[in-house]
Amino acid sequence: MRLVVSQEKKVESSVKNLWDLISSPGHLNLVHPFCKTNEAIQWNKKIRKDMLVYLNGLRYFREFHKWDINKGYTLEIGTKRGKKSEVEWQIRSCKSETFLKISVKPYLFENYPRPIYNILFYLIVKPMLNSYLKSVISGINWYLVNKKPVPRNNFGKHFWFSSY
Repeated sequence: MRLVVSQEKKVESSVKNLWDLISSPGHLNLVHPFCKTNEAIQWNKKIRKDMLVYLNGLRYFREFHKWDINKGYTLEIGTKRGKKSEVEWQIRSCKSETFLKISVKPYLFENYPRPIYNILFYLIVKPMLNSYLKSVISGINWYLVNKKPVPRNNFGKHFWFSSY
């Protein structure tokens, strides 16, 4: 059983504008601080797949599954033939505020014995993914506020995804 890492932040946007952004093909080019390129492989009403190349050259493929307009989606992400992490993007509104939550169930260390997995998860994976997810949501908010692409590494470099 995989453990989950989640981050939720308020974004300066309506639900519709946030959805329109995060559901558009190639949107990570505009919002993702560690994205070198984000290209749609196949993008239509039934099948949505894209490729994300990070600043350090790491190439991940995303395949979207559940697609709930103005509410969010689920996807799997990983190398072409490797293990995949499960990801969920959720939009919610409370009063007049809009929130985006991203949750990841990473595949890292899942084949280790449970006690070792737990140690590695809490010491390495969770802190690294928390930092990453905060930067991704901050990049989305930055784009929505400034109406221009987020500068690369805008919220600091990330050991897993930035180039050094």
